[in-house]
Amino acid sequence: MLDKQVCKNIKMVLLDVDGVMTDGSIFINHDGEFFKSFNVKDGLAIELLRSHHILVGVISGKASAALDTRCQQLGFDEIITGCKNKLPALVNICSKYKISADQIAFLGDDVLDIPIFEKVGLAVAPIDAHSLAIDSADWVSSLKGGEGMVREFADLLLTIQLNLPLKDVYKPLLDKIRLDDVATMEQ
Repeated sequence: MLDKQVCKNIKMVLLDVDGVMTDGSIFINHDGEFFKSFNVKDGLAIELLRSHHILVGVISGKASAALDTRCQQLGFDEIITGCKNKLPALVNICSKYKISADQIAFLGDDVLDIPIFEKVGLAVAPIDAHSLAIDSADWVSSLKGGEGMVREFADLLLTIQLNLPLKDVYKPLLDKIRLDDVATMEQ
């Protein structure tokens, strides 16, 4: 179970991508272009977090056009790709947003994520993460990377942080969608 005080302190969620938002597979076509498969449930989790004023960002070791496109679609507050050493990126993010590392949850799945796990307030791993990452995590999802683990974490974090039932956690997001639908119908 997640610590209630730690959850209440979280102001930003940062994500690794491969193995967290994806299952870690990378598809390369005959022209050398990369393709990745993202879970739409995780995309909605990003919107849900942002609807509750939680900043959301990506720090990924890899860079690709597919990743850039998905990050732009989701409207991340911070996008850092092609970053093997994530600690300097974390320091810059803390400075930019005037938050401390203990106010950040980081979702990662591999040994390269362990140094950042050791600095943030909440380290989260999917169930299929490397065993050393799991050992370093504060919480391990019941789901694999790319199978909705970001959504599972967001739901849990927000129900604890806001002390609300899940249906009430989704209310601001659903209200926004309803307002958007009314505005569309009136046009």
